[in-house]
Amino acid sequence: MGFLALVLTACGPSNPCTASEMHLRIRYAQRYVGHWVVARGDTLTLPQLGDRFKLTDVVLDTTRIAVGRTCRFRGTLVFKVPRDTLPVTWIGFPEQALIYGWPAELGPFAGIGASRVGDSLAGEILFDERLNVQVRPGVTARFLAGRVRER
Repeated sequence: MGFLALVLTACGPSNPCTASEMHLRIRYAQRYVGHWVVARGDTLTLPQLGDRFKLTDVVLDTTRIAVGRTCRFRGTLVFKVPRDTLPVTWIGFPEQALIYGWPAELGPFAGIGASRVGDSLAGEILFDERLNVQVRPGVTARFLAGRVRER
């Protein structure tokens, strides 16, 4: 049985971005693709780090990028505080998009969970408990963004 699994794995695509399951992932991603400008958002201050974070833009596209054994899409997060632009990866599901790629030196962030609410993108920053930064229960950094219309 183990040999059969090995053979089937070996016969699969070497690049996860060419796998047949990407057709469905692309379809799910379409509702989140675009340039989103944050209309309302929390400024998050973490006392342990002394840093403030203020998200201004979320840019999600369908350029594929292999991340380990999975395939994600490319994106960018733009912050006003600190003034920084982060390249990220993301994946879309029917109920939400998950955005990954925060550098460890930026803080205890696991990424962003975002959902479509009408014509808006509503989300919040997710914390990574493995980095041992204590966050008070209920602390969130939520945002509401609108899509920039292409001209």
